[in-house]
Amino acid sequence: MTAPAGPPRRERPELRPTPQLRPGRVVAGLLTLVLVIGAGWAGWNYIGTNVLAKQRQGEMAVALADEWKGNREGDATSDKVRLGQSFAVLRVPRFGGDFEVPIVSGIDDDALTSGVGWFSDTQRPGEIGNFAVAGHRITNGQPFRKFPDLRAGDEVEVETRTHVYTYELQNSGTDTIVDFTEIWVVQPVPERAREADDQRSDAKPTEALLTLTTCSEIFHTDDRSVVFGKLVDTQHV
Repeated sequence: MTAPAGPPRRERPELRPTPQLRPGRVVAGLLTLVLVIGAGWAGWNYIGTNVLAKQRQGEMAVALADEWKGNREGDATSDKVRLGQSFAVLRVPRFGGDFEVPIVSGIDDDALTSGVGWFSDTQRPGEIGNFAVAGHRITNGQPFRKFPDLRAGDEVEVETRTHVYTYELQNSGTDTIVDFTEIWVVQPVPERAREADDQRSDAKPTEALLTLTTCSEIFHTDDRSVVFGKLVDTQHV
C-alpha cells in the first residue's frame, strides 16, 4: 500500500548577499556633500552678504538724510556719536558718480556691514589730526572693492550734518601696504608715529588728515592697503 502523499515541500528562498558599501562611493558622496556646502557658503559670502549689506547701507543713508533735514545748524563735531551709529557719508568719485556709503562709528563686523567703519579713537571729519576709516574690499557690500584704482590727487568727500569736507589723496591705493598690527597709520601724525618704536607719537598735529584702509588682497590676508589724504576744502551745508 502506498503511503499518503505529504504536503508539498517548500523550497527555501535563495539567500542573497548583503550589498557592501564600496569605499570609493562613500568618498565620492562625501566629496559631493562638501562641494555643495562649500558652494552654498561661497554664494552666501560673496553674493548674499553683498545684497543684504547694500540694502542696509541704503536704508541707513536715507535715514541719515531724513535726520539731517532742517537740522544743519552748529557744528557736527560736537554731536554725540555712539558705537554702531552712522554720522556721516563717504563719497569717492573714483569709485563712481553714485558711490555713497554711510560712515559708522566702530570697526566691528556690525559697523563694517552697515557701511565703512570709523576708528572712534581718531579725530572727527574736518578736525585737526587724523580721521581714519576702514571698509571691506569684498563681501558685506564691498565698498572698497575698487581701492587699488585710487590715485594720488583723487578727491574724497565726507559729509556730516553741518559740513562737507573734501580731502585730496597723497598716494595711490597700492602704494602703501602694512601688516594689520601696524597702528601708526591711524595715529594723529602718522609719519611721526611710523618712526617711533611703539608706533605712537606725542607730536602735535597741525593738519586735518584722512586715512582709508582695507584688505590688500581680495581673499583672507593680514595685510592692509592704506591711502592718506589732506583736507583741502570745507563747505557749510
